[in-house]
Amino acid sequence: MKPYEKFVENILGAVRNGQGKDPAAATAIIQEALSAAGLMGGRASPASSSASPQEKAAPFVDLNPPPAWSAKFRQQDAGPDKAGTAMPDWMARFASNLPGQAAGSRAVDPATHGPGQFLAGSFSNEAGTRNYRLYVPRKPAAGPRPLVVMLHGCKQNPEDFAAGTTMNLLAEQQGCLVLYPEQAAGANHSQCWNWFEAGHQNRDQGEPSLIAGMTRQVLREHDGDARRVYVAGLSAGGAMAAVMAAGYPELYAALGVHSGLPAGAAHDLMSALNAMKGARKHKSATDIAPARVIVFHGDSDATVHASNGQAVYRQFTQGAVKETEERGQGHTRTVALDAGGRAVAEHWTLHGAGHAWSGGSTAGSYATSSGPNASAEMLRFFLSH
Repeated sequence: MKPYEKFVENILGAVRNGQGKDPAAATAIIQEALSAAGLMGGRASPASSSASPQEKAAPFVDLNPPPAWSAKFRQQDAGPDKAGTAMPDWMARFASNLPGQAAGSRAVDPATHGPGQFLAGSFSNEAGTRNYRLYVPRKPAAGPRPLVVMLHGCKQNPEDFAAGTTMNLLAEQQGCLVLYPEQAAGANHSQCWNWFEAGHQNRDQGEPSLIAGMTRQVLREHDGDARRVYVAGLSAGGAMAAVMAAGYPELYAALGVHSGLPAGAAHDLMSALNAMKGARKHKSATDIAPARVIVFHGDSDATVHASNGQAVYRQFTQGAVKETEERGQGHTRTVALDAGGRAVAEHWTLHGAGHAWSGGSTAGSYATSSGPNASAEMLRFFLSH
């Protein structure tokens, strides 16, 4: 058994052992397993024992550590969350290693974030409020611009994700708007999109309603082309991108998923850990409309099992009638064709690759410069639809 598989088994065992216990006892069991693996940043102090059951609930945790580069970012003092309650001591220490959270306060570098405007904004509805960054190319627009919505992974933020994917630099060349919604630390302490919770998996509910509403707001305010709107994401962001494409087929013309999971792959923490391991005991959604999709996944991904990439590809290509396969340097690309011979889906298997954005920049976290340029290939695929 590989080390990461043993770790996941231990976590699942902790979850099972915690069932039927009071929230504090159950959380302690899970936190002990996470702490032993070095994912907790130290044990909770006695001061945290007065936290409410909601605060003590174990957050969904990406299995990679915070990136070392994040220490270079301007950090903010840990303070009350949006509910006005103190952040638990162990979480404050963990958060101190993350980039700052205020969307308007973080500096950006034109060399990594593009020469255009990188605007800060927010969107609110009955489900809450989320900040965002929006890249507007310096290149003058010849008409309504395409819009690419990029959903970051756990422990990332818009600036980080833009730097790692270099999507802004490519969007400048193509004249695209790029929207980066930001998950709130108050909604998930690890800044994961809550793709695995039933309340955030359906149209016009929870986080999908916020992302869709934000998308429509940007289209209205920045002369976006409603016929050319695309959604993509990494890891937890890729899983949420699949949820968005399934829930809003009239809004998003195509989907990109890098190292993510299919829509409806989980309904709680335990099923999410199973799905990430590749043992999906919760059946993914199947009653969704086919969609144009491009998928990237490393076959050595130790965080989200590579079978999830294949599951995303199959979930959205139910109408394909033919497949072609081509092998490149370090990857295999499978292309699904419709009855007219048009490419409707692509699945890129990245041989030897782990949990990182392919062909990106190490200026951001969870990105590698090796492998095919996933951002460039996604934009090519998107703009062809």
